[in-house]
Parts: sequence; structure tokens; C-alpha cells
Amino acid sequence: MSTESHLRLIWLYPDLLSTYGDRGNLLILARRADLRGLPVECAEVRADNPVPADGDIYLLGGGEDGPQALAAQRLAADGSLHRAVERGATVFAVCAGYQLLGHSFFAKGAKYPGLSLLDIDSDRGESRAVGELAGETHPALGLPTLTGFENHGGRTHLGPGVKPLAKVTTGIGNDGQSEGAWNGRILGTYSHGPALARNPAIADLLLRWATGMTMEPIDDRWPTALRNERLSAVAR
Repeated sequence: MSTESHLRLIWLYPDLLSTYGDRGNLLILARRADLRGLPVECAEVRADNPVPADGDIYLLGGGEDGPQALAAQRLAADGSLHRAVERGATVFAVCAGYQLLGHSFFAKGAKYPGLSLLDIDSDRGESRAVGELAGETHPALGLPTLTGFENHGGRTHLGPGVKPLAKVTTGIGNDGQSEGAWNGRILGTYSHGPALARNPAIADLLLRWATGMTMEPIDDRWPTALRNERLSAVAR
């Protein structure tokens, strides 16, 4: 943790990357930390402000092409996210935020450089991926089935430096076969929902990465009901 008393959660560029309720990921993390007695400090950093380099968990959401390209340019110029990753910070990114963590992505019909924090490249697919997304998560993560909602035109190709978050059973994800990517303490996904509301085990994984602490069980009856309903819907 960045200080003795607080877990710092940094929501990056909510003015550019905050579609489909992705801010909910910040709220879920803060709530699950609070239920375990972990004091939390949340910061929402707009694109015209410097990025704090002392955060514990950094969050990036989805966005349209223009804001995505601008966010990548400003994060690269700022440099603080790279410095945070170098010292071991955790990063969770969704959709456009996930793509811009890679080496390159397409926006507004052109190829843009990403942040190269994940060994991925993204381009355009032949059709838009819209609808429920589900998959069996990578066994090394120890997570249950992934559930979410996707809405993107991209296709993401994984390099040897990352592992997929999940093997797709419903939807498209990266390419119809795999979904998301992770390496070290960086994890990206196409799953909205918000992703951490549907997948509280991922929230707990991020908290564990950031704190080094075991996350004791909490009452998950409502998240479990949501997950069961959504997974049952795609199984019909």
C-alpha cells in the first residue's frame, strides 16, 4: 500500500474513458476493501491533471475513438503510470483502456501507439462485438467463470509476454477464442457490466495484488445472484 493507512485507488481520465458504467469498478473495489477494514482513498484524475505516481490500483474504462487516442497520448506524455507499474502498482483496464495498454490500437481509422504496458496489439474486426461475454478464466488466476457485456469493434492479438484472462465460451472478446490479457499485476478485459460487479473475485484479486494480503470472505449473496442470472441467460 502507498501509505501506512490508506489504499489509494486512482480512476484515470473519467472525462475521457468512462462509458458503460465502468466507474462502478472503482466503487466495487472501494466497498470490498472497506468491508474488510482497509481504509481507502479514491482519486478521480481528469485528463488535464497530472497522474499521481503513488497509487496502489489504477483503473481505466471504456471510451470512444477520439477520447481513447487522446488518453493514450496524454498518459504517454505524463509518464507516471509507467513509473507506478515499475514500482509494482496494480492496473485494471476495460475495453478502450485495455487496448491502449498495448503496443498499438486503431482509432478514427488510423493506427495509434499505445503504452506498451501489455504485450498486445489491437486492430479492427470485420463486425462489431456486442452482447454477453463469458469465458473460463486462466487457471493460474484461480478465478471463477468470467461474465460481462462487450461492445467494441476491435480485435486484440496477444504476444508471448501475456496470458489470456479467459477462454471464450460466449461472445467475442479478443478474437472469438480468448478474452482479455494479464501479466504481472496488469489485467485488461473487454468485459463491462461493470466488470467487478459481475466478477467480485477479480476485485479481490486486484486487492490482493495491491496489498499482499489474503482477502477474507464477505457476504456475496447479491453478486452471486447476479452472476448466476447472467451465466444462466447465456447457457439457455
